[in-house]
Formats: sequence, structure tokens, C-alpha cells
Amino acid sequence: MSYFNIDSIKERTGATNRFDAIVIGTGISGGWAAKELTGKGLRTLVLERGRDVKHITDYPTAMKNPWEFPHLGQVPLELKQKSPASSGHYIFKEETLHFVVKDFEHPFVQEKPFSWMRGYQVGGRSLLWARQTQRWSDFDFEGPARDGFAVDWPIRYDDIAPWYSYVEKFAGISGNKDGLPNLPDGEFLTPHEMSCVEKHFSQQVAKNYTDRHIIIGRTANLTDPKPIHYQQGRAKCQHRVLCERGCPYGGYFSTNASTLPWAERTGKMTLKTHSVVHSIIYDEQKQRATGVRVIDANTKEMTEYYAKIIFLNASALNSNLILLNSTSNRFPNGFGNDSGVLGKYIGFHNYRGRVSAEYDGFHDTTTEGKRPNGAYVPRFRNVYKQETDFLRGYAASMGSSKLGVPTDGMFGEELKDQLSKPSEEGWNISANMMGEVLAKESNHVRLDPNLKDDWGIPQLRMSVDFDDNDMKMVKDFYEQFTEMFTKAGFTNIKTIDTKRVPGNENHEMGGIRMGKDPKTSMLNKWNQMHACKNVFVTDGGCMTSTATQNPSLTYMALTARAVDYAVKEMRKGNI
Repeated sequence: MSYFNIDSIKERTGATNRFDAIVIGTGISGGWAAKELTGKGLRTLVLERGRDVKHITDYPTAMKNPWEFPHLGQVPLELKQKSPASSGHYIFKEETLHFVVKDFEHPFVQEKPFSWMRGYQVGGRSLLWARQTQRWSDFDFEGPARDGFAVDWPIRYDDIAPWYSYVEKFAGISGNKDGLPNLPDGEFLTPHEMSCVEKHFSQQVAKNYTDRHIIIGRTANLTDPKPIHYQQGRAKCQHRVLCERGCPYGGYFSTNASTLPWAERTGKMTLKTHSVVHSIIYDEQKQRATGVRVIDANTKEMTEYYAKIIFLNASALNSNLILLNSTSNRFPNGFGNDSGVLGKYIGFHNYRGRVSAEYDGFHDTTTEGKRPNGAYVPRFRNVYKQETDFLRGYAASMGSSKLGVPTDGMFGEELKDQLSKPSEEGWNISANMMGEVLAKESNHVRLDPNLKDDWGIPQLRMSVDFDDNDMKMVKDFYEQFTEMFTKAGFTNIKTIDTKRVPGNENHEMGGIRMGKDPKTSMLNKWNQMHACKNVFVTDGGCMTSTATQNPSLTYMALTARAVDYAVKEMRKGNI
């Protein structure tokens, strides 16, 4: 290993090293921070530890056919074995390997199994996400206060609702206005259609239950683009369902297709790639952060950059790592860590449960084309009151498909004709749980005292696991969906333990949580550090609890809201 030489830090006073704002990270929240800061006139430095990825030109597999891949979509066994943590992830495929971090290139320490999926390039995991975008409700923000587990959120739905609308209009969210109090409606484009068997299940559930709903998912795919999307250079989703390769049409929302090009047009953005952030610089006399230390990923040379405002958006666990590594006389236990909670109360989602079933009906129907979406079941357990032996609840994503037609020995036109015929068989359907994992102090990350990466930065040591609450939730999921499928006339119902370990769903959160009390939290209601007013964290690290919704839409809204506040406070002279 060849670490940087701290004695070779570049000149501190050069004008090229000074900006109004610094954004660390270019994923979903970092892209939004860049867009909003530059849009408000701030000269903004955006730092990305990986390589540049330009929209369209740097999507090498976007237009490839399955037979054009050397391994027909499979990852060679040797590479899988060298990346045991990430290779079990659904996105670890031949067509996406260029966007996925390999374990052996960026090691970390697992005290318990953890599947940390990372994307070290411009756009980060915004190129790879599943695009599901549900709003939180007050049932979610009030969860910790209601059951007394963890700390109360410093915000409620009304605080963030206008910012949900703001980011939804720009990003482009497809969905249906369902009128559900536990899943607020948003600014939606035309919804996708549920399949006939999903509609049947929805209708049967409505007949048998008053508190459960099967709806079409809400997804960041442009079903009918508006002028704001064309202004971004994006076009209608082609329903190719190849989103994770990078979309040359800009049919789904990503940093690369949307927020970063928008920021670039302002002329206020400076993007620096191959820039590994070592730590945040704290000036004890000024009692504020003055900048960041950055290591060139290739030369290992360290440079310092300075700004009035710093937005930390490196992704939840990397943001924890940067703060833990940012020590000083004022913050010996990590930057802003007066409360001692930094790195603790890590949350994620529980994907252990799946239930599949078959329906003997709709024989004269089939599917046509593809759909980058699925049906969705909002949380229905412990919403209005505590009714189970576990806290919080779960949502579920759903998919369906026609049971196959016989194609043995068929090729060419014969195969094509056969596949276009309605099958005489019925339908298959499955529900996949997404459970809220309680943010516990025992679920934590910390710096390894001995092991370092290629840039001399301590490796992250993870100790995150399921508990009894999670497994009780899985059991209830099995029971409830088995009952729901049975009442709806489905057969061959199977419960499956997916064995998906923490991190396997990409939804790591916490460690830098928001809260009302500086003694028990890191950030206030504006995502601003209690202990250092010019540092903001708006990626997953800021989350106090995880709810049951996919979190990315909330990161976007929190980021836009925090930037608006930060710039106003800066111009008042308060930051």
C-alpha cells in the first residue's frame, strides 16, 4: 500500500481551492445538493471518489443484446469468490459490473454478514437503484415517539410535503393518486397498469379487508414527460427494463441524466473526480468547518479545499466513515460527535420474507411488453395502534407473470409465435416484504484500529444484524400474505426465506441521525449539525428511523429543503 504523504499537502491559499460550497458525493442526494446550491448562485465544488460517467456516452452495455456479453450475463466464479459480500446482490451482473464496487478493491470488515453494495463513480448508485419512490406519512415520522423506541424525529410530514412536491416534479414520478393516509399522494405522471391477476388480488383484498390496499408502485420513470423533463434532455421511458445499465433516453431519474447536468449549466459547478475525501477540517478559533482534505485516488497526493458550507452526501456508511475519521482537539471522537451517537443506530430494511402463489384463471390473457415497476402493498400493521408482538411494520412489492407455454425444441418464428399465444396455464404472483428494522445502538459501525485502505484511511468495521423483532415480523408477513392469497382464491402458496443479509437492499441508514436534542442526535430539523452549523448531512446517514418506504425520495426532499435553509442562513450571516 502507498498512502498519501501529509507533508505534500497542496498550497492552502490558492483561489482555485476556495468555493462557496462543497458537496461530498454525487449519488442521489449529492446530485440534488449540487443542483440546488449552484441554482442559488453558489460556486460549488462537487467531489467524487470514483471516475466520471457522462450521460449516454458512458453507458457501455445500454444497447447490448444478451448474446453479446462474453459470459451471457453471468459473472465469472473467480470474481464472485473475490467479492463475497457484493456478489450475492441482485445488481452484481455482467452488464452492470462496471458500475459496482468489488470487495477486494475496497475492503471493509464484517463482524456480522453485511452486503455493502457501492457505486464509486459519478452518479453513484443513482445509476443502479430500483426507482421506487414513496412518500413518508406522519405515521412514519411519529413512529419513534409513539412506541418510545429510539428518538423522536424533529420534523413531521407537513415540514417536508412541499419539498416532496418540488423534487417529484423535477425527477418525474409515475403513480396513481390512491388517497391513502399512510402513503400520501404526490405529483404523479401517468401510472403504469397492474396486470389482470394483480387487479384481481387488489379487488379481493378490498372485499376482505378494510385496512389493506394493493396499488401500482410509484416509480421514477417518465411515463409521459413534461416540459421540465425535456429541458433536462430526457425522454419517455421505453420500458426496456434495462435501467441499471444506464438509460440513454434518460427515461429514469439519475444524477447523470438530471441533476448534475442541470448544475453544470449554471457555470457554478466544479466537478472533481478521483477525489477521496479523507476528513473535514475544523477551525477551533472560528468554531466552524473550513473545508475538506482530499486524496487524489491515483497519485495519493492530498489537497485541501475550502468553503463556507459543506454538504456531506457520500452515502450513509461512507459519510459515517468520513466523520469518524475527522478528529481534532474539539472533536476527538469524530466530527460533531458531542452526543457519542456517531456510527450508532444504523438502520436498514428487512427483505427476508417472500410469499409466492398461483392463480388458475385468466387463461385467455397474456402480457405484452415490459413494465419497470410492480404492484405495491403499503404498510398495514401497527399503523393506527400497536396490534402485534413486534414494533413497526412492513410493506411489500409484488410482481406477477403468466405461467409458461411449452417451448421445448422450438426456435425462430415458431418460438416467437408460440410465446405470443395465451398460455392455457394460469398465473404466478409473489410478494416480497420490506420490513422496518429498528435503529438500535448495538447496530453500529466504527473505524478499524489497524486496517487501512489504499489511501491510508481506516477501513470501516461493521456490526449490524437482525433481531427478534425482525424475525417476528417475517413470521407475521408469512401468515398475513398466506391468508390474503388464500381468501383471494390462490393456490400452491409458498413461503420463502430469502436469506438476504443486512445491506443487501441498498437501504443502509443512520449513524448521523436527526433529532431535537443535541445530547442524543447529530443533526437538527434542517439536517444541520448541532455542533457545527455550516455542515449538513442529507444522505441516508441522517435518518432517525427507516419506515417501510424506499428512502431515496425522502433524501431528495430533505436535501432540497436543507440547501434552501442553508443558503438563506448564510446570506443572513448566521452561517
